[in-house]
Amino acid sequence: MPASRRHHRTLAVLVNCLGVLAAVPALPPAAPRAVAAPARSAPPPALAAAPVRPVAAATPIPTGVPAVPPAVPTTGPAPVQPSMPPVSVAVGAAGTPAPGYRIEVRNAGPAPVETMVRQELPTGSRATTVTGGGQRTGPVGATTGEVTWRLRLPARSTTTLHTALAVTGPDRSVTAPACVYGTDGTRPYDCATATWVAAAAAPTAPATAAPAWRRPPVLLAALAALLVLLAGALWWVARRRRRGAPVPAGIARSGTGPTGPVGTAGPLAVPTCPADGDGTPVGPGMGGPTDRGTVYPRPALPTPTVRRRRPPVWLTVGVAAAVLAGVVGAAAWTATQRVAAMDTTKQPTSGAWVGSSVTGALGVPLRETAFEFTVYRMSCGAGAVPAAPAGGRPCLATVGVRNLTSEQQTWHGQLQRAYLPSGNWVAADEDATRVANLGRDVFAQPVAAGRRVLLPLVFTVHGAEPPKQLELRSGVFSAGVRVDVD
Repeated sequence: MPASRRHHRTLAVLVNCLGVLAAVPALPPAAPRAVAAPARSAPPPALAAAPVRPVAAATPIPTGVPAVPPAVPTTGPAPVQPSMPPVSVAVGAAGTPAPGYRIEVRNAGPAPVETMVRQELPTGSRATTVTGGGQRTGPVGATTGEVTWRLRLPARSTTTLHTALAVTGPDRSVTAPACVYGTDGTRPYDCATATWVAAAAAPTAPATAAPAWRRPPVLLAALAALLVLLAGALWWVARRRRRGAPVPAGIARSGTGPTGPVGTAGPLAVPTCPADGDGTPVGPGMGGPTDRGTVYPRPALPTPTVRRRRPPVWLTVGVAAAVLAGVVGAAAWTATQRVAAMDTTKQPTSGAWVGSSVTGALGVPLRETAFEFTVYRMSCGAGAVPAAPAGGRPCLATVGVRNLTSEQQTWHGQLQRAYLPSGNWVAADEDATRVANLGRDVFAQPVAAGRRVLLPLVFTVHGAEPPKQLELRSGVFSAGVRVDVD
């Protein structure tokens, strides 16, 4: 073997050996085979009684591969689980001729509680009777008037309050919510609402629809049908008259004669036909005398041409005009009724919006796709906390939120808006709302399925006028609800 080949082969062997040696440290160590442990005899009593020392944990063998971090369960924010407050309130409407309410405040705790009870008065009403030492206050700082009580509730007791209102205008349904707060009057323990309905008020009779013969679509359809029937009758009479008109005898019997007729000359001449013994005329081609002695058969008489009768032009145009007038009139009436039924004050509820927008007053539960919102109170200025930044005024709304779905739902502060009389709106002040809820971020935690939470929302407005309407919604594409607070 030449020396060059031996050198190349030796060099190749050395390179392969180096490669194997370099790859050995990176390989994972082989797991030792399980060896059957020899049976051991029972330890002597002296050793069995000795205390067992903890065995040191085995030191892991370094393999050069990074260890996998331990699995950490990923959990989202816990849902808002409203705790049952020791104080609750129930409101019921009294069966009196004038609007009246019965408010029951109950303390289920083992200790007395200092509370403040507020009942909102609807717009256009005033309190005439207040029991339990309540005070009537006007809309100073608040959007509506209210009645306020400061009560010390004994342990496991129920306190009953009564109010009577006077409203302006005819008898109507009156809703007056009530809430029980802490001593500061801003953090609610519980809220309830009730609607008084006039007992003597007669039920509103449903609007009776106009008779069928007075409805524009029915009148137009009847007119169109009458015109069609009249046109058809005229066409039938004209046709009957044409059929009964006298026609020349030659044309009525045989029609146009053939070219070169037999008998009297002329295009309308009737060929002379001999008669049989009984007097019946026999025409050409029927085996009569005229056919005898002829070599070629005579051609038969041509069949009279019957023209298809068409309705006159005036009839066709009249019927078309009547039908067109009926269709246009019905379409115009339908469009007018739909336009008149439109509510220009509502927000769009189709297209990208989910659900329909609902509008109500204070204390009225309003539902949308996921939540049921109830606004119990709205106040601005000194009665709201915390203090707003320079140039702003805080407005605090007591809102109840109930999750109507079977899953927990989140909502966002930027979607909750307060509309001012000028048309501008402001979103909920999340920092001030967190302070009003004792540091709890109500928007960061979802609302549990089927649960109801009661919390204050703070809106910071600029100017002296309070908000006119609140818009609350659960999601970006939800149509939401609107609450009139002014």
